Amino acid sequence: MLPQRCLACSRPGAQVCETCTAALRPIRVPSCRRCGAPTAWPVQRCAECAGRRLAFASARAAVEYDGSVRRIVAAWKERGLRRLAAWAAQIVVESIPSPAAECLVCVPADPDRRLRRGHHAAEQLARELADAWGLSLEPLLVRARGSPRQRELTRVDRRRNVASAFACRRRVPAQVTLVDDVYTTGATANAAASALRKGGARRVEVVTFARTIRIR
Repeated sequence: MLPQRCLACSRPGAQVCETCTAALRPIRVPSCRRCGAPTAWPVQRCAECAGRRLAFASARAAVEYDGSVRRIVAAWKERGLRRLAAWAAQIVVESIPSPAAECLVCVPADPDRRLRRGHHAAEQLARELADAWGLSLEPLLVRARGSPRQRELTRVDRRRNVASAFACRRRVPAQVTLVDDVYTTGATANAAASALRKGGARRVEVVTFARTIRIR
């Protein structure tokens, strides 16, 4: 067996070494109260989400989706490194207060990608967070249809790609927290939150491990 190396810096040791964990860029206030993007001062809506119809009440992420985090998440998803879920959940718990929700819901996987990978990072993260926060993880959402990978698409195409991609399998509690691994444009989170709202949720909050930062 080859010795394990840090996914971020390649030093021998843990999957993510202490140095690289300490170097993660946490997302701090002030930030947009709606989408969670860092801002110069607190705002209700920022340039990133102003003018958009958002189904979620708020979105919060623990760290920036920079180059090192991108390498870690890619390995987590594509190489099946399941222990990273506990590592990521610990960082989320240290950064984001326990939500006032009746349950957690994860963004469901595309069936073809789940079959190929053998696991689903968002579900793993949600299970760890459910344990840490003392909440249940409920399989309320399903994929109504498959969709191409978001990675290669523009922001507008991402929204079209996931529009009506999700559906609820049963009645949804009034307050739920939606969990995903990464918030990029918010298209996936918004589409999933929209389905939860149609299923009966009055308030949907989004929690992710990382998010893309466009505004400085």
